[in-house]
This record gives sequence, structure tokens and C-alpha cells, in this order.
Amino acid sequence: MSKKLIEAGNTKEIKLGKMKRIEIGNKAILICNVNDQFYAVDDMCTHEDSSLYLGCIKGDLVQCSLHGAKFSVITGEPKEEPAEVPLQTYPIVIKGETIFVEI
Repeated sequence: MSKKLIEAGNTKEIKLGKMKRIEIGNKAILICNVNDQFYAVDDMCTHEDSSLYLGCIKGDLVQCSLHGAKFSVITGEPKEEPAEVPLQTYPIVIKGETIFVEI
């Protein structure tokens, strides 16, 4: 199955330490700006299906607002319980100021 690039936004619209939620088909993905590097992860917490966009991001960790689970947006790894399953991560490609997610 070939991968394709999906336009996800502009580097200037996602400020440092912020995130943007996009939908690609039936999948929600977060685009996160950590130290002016962009990362993409699934939006849904793997502990319980809750949108991580409703939580907050500090450093490279996104925290679920439901039970407080934290995940690295760089690796997808859970960093704080109750989550134990990592988030799916997606490669980011920047062309000019446009952010693309590789799906």
C-alpha cells in the first residue's frame, strides 16, 4: 500500500507548544509543534477513546483530559498511566511553510 502526503496546515498557524486537530477520512490526527519541530500522532487516547485535543501539551507530552494519561508526541510512547498502549505516529514533511502528514 503506497503512502500519500495529506496537507495538514501551515507552519505559521500552529504556534510553539500548540496543536491542531485534523481529520483524514475517519481518522483524527494531532499536529503538534514542539520546539518548532512538527509531529503527528493519533488524536484518540489509547486508554479510553477520548480526544487528546481536549487536553494540553507541555514540552513533548500531550495529556489526556479524561484520566491524565501522557504520551510523547515524538515517539507515541505512553509516559504516564493509565495508558499502556502507544499512539500511532505519522511522518511529517514540510514544503515551504506547508505541513504534510504521510499516511
